[in-house]
Amino acid sequence: MKPQTGLCYILLLAFLALSFNARSQYDPKDICRIDNNRVIFKLSRNWSSAEKKEVMNQFDLDSTLLAEAFTGKAEITVKKVKWMVKKLDDSRVELSKPMDGGPSLDQGDVYMLDDRWINAAGIEERESAAFGINILSLYKVFNYHNGTATFFLPERKYARNIYIAGSFNNWSTMQTPMIRCDSGWFITLKLKPGKYSYKYIIDGKWSPDPYNKLSEDDSQGDLNSIIFCYNYRFFLPSFYSSKKVLLAGSFNYWNPDELKMIRVAGGWAINLYLREGTHAYKFIVDGKWTLDPTNTVRRPDGTGHENSFMSLGDTMFFVLKGNTAVKQVNLAGNFNVWNPSELSMLKINGGWQLPYVLAAGNYEYKFILDGRWITDPDNPYTTGSGNERNSFLAVKPNHLFSLEGHAGARKVLLSGSFNGWKKDGYEMKLNEKGTWVFPIYLKPGKHTYKFIVDGKWITDPANELWEANGYGNSNSVIWIEQ
Repeated sequence: MKPQTGLCYILLLAFLALSFNARSQYDPKDICRIDNNRVIFKLSRNWSSAEKKEVMNQFDLDSTLLAEAFTGKAEITVKKVKWMVKKLDDSRVELSKPMDGGPSLDQGDVYMLDDRWINAAGIEERESAAFGINILSLYKVFNYHNGTATFFLPERKYARNIYIAGSFNNWSTMQTPMIRCDSGWFITLKLKPGKYSYKYIIDGKWSPDPYNKLSEDDSQGDLNSIIFCYNYRFFLPSFYSSKKVLLAGSFNYWNPDELKMIRVAGGWAINLYLREGTHAYKFIVDGKWTLDPTNTVRRPDGTGHENSFMSLGDTMFFVLKGNTAVKQVNLAGNFNVWNPSELSMLKINGGWQLPYVLAAGNYEYKFILDGRWITDPDNPYTTGSGNERNSFLAVKPNHLFSLEGHAGARKVLLSGSFNGWKKDGYEMKLNEKGTWVFPIYLKPGKHTYKFIVDGKWITDPANELWEANGYGNSNSVIWIEQ
């Protein structure tokens, strides 16, 4: 069978099963199937608005189809595509349309359509790693420069088609064909710095990159290749007579044997991916831990020594108002492993201040006033209780949880899969409109949650998406798009 426009041999329904079952309680085979060279969708009048939206997004169906499907018409034309309507019962119908060219498809055959209409949910992983270096057995198979990544697969001269699929294209199986050249196949992509997983699809067969030694379990019994697009270069000048120089820092948990630097003109260097944020580091020169002589930003490590510090990203400011009679104010949080002596705040008019860089995410912190730990008095968002109660900060929040109708409650907490379902979860703030709110950063994908109103657990009354939780009740569900 030869490949044709809009149709190639690999998997439609199996692919839909993987992507759709991860998001819904439905089996995609109950909604979409192929029979007698037609694509058939089974729709229900009883779906909620949220369920309708999920089905439309997953299968890229036009909203007009669902609006017209139950009007009694035997035929619907939407965007010049003619759909046949078959009534199954009072609440269900089938919509079908012919395949666009290609070989005839029989029921039970498994194929893959041009998947630009599938809209599978990708997994956000670009910033999931604190750092990364590539380990390639053939250096020319990957290159990254000025935001452009070039993937190269040598040989394979007898292959008919090769595609690349990965987290950078939402694992599309047909959107990114590689180009044949005299020595193999290549593709150039515009990518931001970060971590990406990928595979090659060689004449329909999925394969990790044979020249890439970095891989992860793909949860399907196979491996995904892992590549990093670099954004930072550490450089140590001089030390020409040294035999071995390594880099260690907070980003790799101070592993002294992991990041070997290379001798270059003028000194030693290493290129790597480094996530946005503030990072402590040192060089290890022939076994001796050494500060960066070109970097004047140094802070105590809590053991009587110092570390060099560098930052990537936007600078924010931690501010503590008042307390001008205090001699020393430090900042500590989960972003610096709660080191109480590392981050000394600067005294300013009317208080204390510290500029700091943090990547998008959720953080906990406290101020330390002459040895006394306190939460931020100007931050209403906290988590935990008692001595474990900390101030909460969302950097670049992408969602606002809100609960209306409980303005008289004494305390409302937010708990869910994103904070381990803690009973003393995130304390919400009552705004001037009588709504409890909580800003947060959530990674793309599915999250479950509940509110705790004066000790009583409730689902979100404004959210129609929910799922059974195995305890005889339900949890609210939210999806964060990539």
